Amino acid sequence: MEPFVRHRGKLATLDRANVDTDQIIPKQFLKSIRRTGFGPALFFDWRYLPDGSLDPAFELNSPRFAEATILAVRNNFGCGSSREHAVWAIQQYGFRVVLAPWQVRDGERVAAFAEIFRNNAIRNGLLTVELAEAEVDEIFDAVARHEGLEATVDLEACAVTLHTPEPKVFTFSIDPLARHTLLEGLDEVRQTLQWAAEIGEFERRHDAQMPSSC
Repeated sequence: MEPFVRHRGKLATLDRANVDTDQIIPKQFLKSIRRTGFGPALFFDWRYLPDGSLDPAFELNSPRFAEATILAVRNNFGCGSSREHAVWAIQQYGFRVVLAPWQVRDGERVAAFAEIFRNNAIRNGLLTVELAEAEVDEIFDAVARHEGLEATVDLEACAVTLHTPEPKVFTFSIDPLARHTLLEGLDEVRQTLQWAAEIGEFERRHDAQMPSSC
């Protein structure tokens, strides 16, 4: 897995809340046994017309968002089923970062991303950034006013910088283990291999056969 330290890229916005994984990657594309080729199917039902051509009404089909690598969305992104393909499709389309707002409802903080989606993202090197709702509103407004707007997402500093004429910086928090995993590029196999010496020592000291219950 490629480490994520910082990334500068063009911003795109998707002004929709509660985007579920079936909208991100519809079920008919889950048959492949490979982990490649999902980018063209991202947001398939929104992205294409019945004849297979791009729908000009869909936000991400706008030429102003061509080659964008940072996606700003609304609350509760990635809800629905647990399909890891949703993260693969987002990455293979070209996005490195997804930004979304957390909210406060009845005094409780509600996460910007569905938990399973966020965990899948971490395991695959996709950074999900939670910001306050007002901050995401500012990002949407800035993208609308400045075509081709770029941002830098710095995981070491836990900061998002909008490269507007007067740069704007938003800070964010992230689980320390998730941050370490992304900074070091540690997938689950590499995380396990960090303990290879300890695992080997344990195996040397213990009988490989389970003790008999008789």
